[in-house]
Amino acid sequence: MKKILMVFCMVLLAGCDQVESLGHDQHGIDVTLSSQAKEWLVINYWAIWCAPCRKEVPELNALSSELSDQGVRVLGVNFDQLQGDKLLADSQQLGIAFSVLSTDPAARFKLPETRGLPATYIVNPQGQLAGQLPGEQSKESIVQALRQLGWSAP
Repeated sequence: MKKILMVFCMVLLAGCDQVESLGHDQHGIDVTLSSQAKEWLVINYWAIWCAPCRKEVPELNALSSELSDQGVRVLGVNFDQLQGDKLLADSQQLGIAFSVLSTDPAARFKLPETRGLPATYIVNPQGQLAGQLPGEQSKESIVQALRQLGWSAP
C-alpha cells in the first residue's frame, strides 16, 4: 500500500506546473513564472531621477493593464537596485502599477548590461531575449515591437 501511495504522489506531482521565482516585487510578493505560461515579458529598467522614465510609466501601466490577459506581462527593474521600503516609495512616487522586481533578472534572461535609461527588453515565451527598445517607449511602440517579434493577441 505504501508503494502505491508513493507512486500516486509521484504521478500527481509530475503533473503539477513547475514554478520559477523571479524574487519579490516592491510589495514583498513573490513574482513567479510558470513553466507552462506562454507569456511575453516586457522588462523595463527605470530610475526615479530619469525624466523619460517618469514619462513612460503611464504608458507601461496602460500596457500592463490592457495586455495582462493577452499573454504579455510588464515587469520593472530599478536601475539603482533599490530594495524594500525605498523601492516601494520610489515606485509609488512614479505611480507604477505593475510589479517591480527587487532582484535584477538580467542574468536569468541573458539581458545585456543596461547603460542608458530607460531601457526595455522583450523576452519571448521560451525565456529568451527577443528584442531591445532603448529610450522612452509608448504603449504603441511596445505593441508594435511585440507584433514584429511574433506576439499576437489571442
